[in-house]
Amino acid sequence: MEVLNQFAPLILMFAVVYFLMIRPQMKRQRQEKNFMNEMKKGDKIITKGGIHGKNRGINR
Repeated sequence: MEVLNQFAPLILMFAVVYFLMIRPQMKRQRQEKNFMNEMKKGDKIITKGGIHGKNRGINR
């Protein structure tokens, strides 16, 4: 029981880091990948830097 009490804070910290940092980042990466796969020639886009444009082609 004492061993569990020693590792409980470590496990709790890992869970907090996972749910607040790692999981949202994985979700964002999955959304960006889906967006890139659905993009086609002629789509209007806005880059992360705020540049507006029109897609002229895609190199995959």
